[in-house]
Amino acid sequence: MGALITAKENFHAVSLSGGKDSTCLLLLMIERGLPIDAVIWADTGMEFPEMYGHISKVDEHLYRERGLHITPLRSPKSFEYMMFDEPKQKPSTLENRARLGVPPYGSGWPGIKVRWCTGQLKTHQINKELTRLKGQHRLQQYVGIAADWGITEAQALQLCYDRGFDFGGLYRIYHRASCWCCPFQRIGELRNLRHHHPELWARLLDLDNRARTQFGPGPLGQFKQSWSVARLAERFAREDGQTASIQPNAPNDAT
Repeated sequence: MGALITAKENFHAVSLSGGKDSTCLLLLMIERGLPIDAVIWADTGMEFPEMYGHISKVDEHLYRERGLHITPLRSPKSFEYMMFDEPKQKPSTLENRARLGVPPYGSGWPGIKVRWCTGQLKTHQINKELTRLKGQHRLQQYVGIAADWGITEAQALQLCYDRGFDFGGLYRIYHRASCWCCPFQRIGELRNLRHHHPELWARLLDLDNRARTQFGPGPLGQFKQSWSVARLAERFAREDGQTASIQPNAPNDAT
């Protein structure tokens, strides 16, 4: 994927998240003959496997209909590097971490106040590309929000289904098709993750154990308020009438 972009006066760029709204927008623009010069997509590296399959399918459709490929945008730094290893530079941050006994590297779990994952892996990458395009063209950006097209989210999803794009079944399992490791998921979504994607659940448990070991019980080491992934596993196992398989060396939860 990726397209060679040449300079032109009017340039129409579509921001594709991969979800139902932005996919619906792109399909409608293709069907209605609206101009499309580029489709940009920020790859966090933490998407569901089914989402990568969906993006590939959309890319094939886009190339078949318009002769374009999706332009993937990726940070040179991975989610895990930012979470655990990226050195901190701001003096006030270093002082605060030293006072709290927290290592001077790694951002820990994203929080409501510091949602660094979205900012660094998506927004920053998209804005950097849009800035580049604005330096060459008179840019028109399109963002997929169903309401802007006079349809509901349910209608947007159905339109995608009707045209053969089923997202690998993600929307039949989850309310949102965001990153599988997102700490802002609903408890029910996490329960579904454990059931339908056990391999990703195992990775999530490992990330959380590492975060609690490195950052302790404070916000950086806290997956969700009052809930670690290990405790959620125990809860879900009880609800299922099972015995959770918890790693014996997993850090204890702080209360």
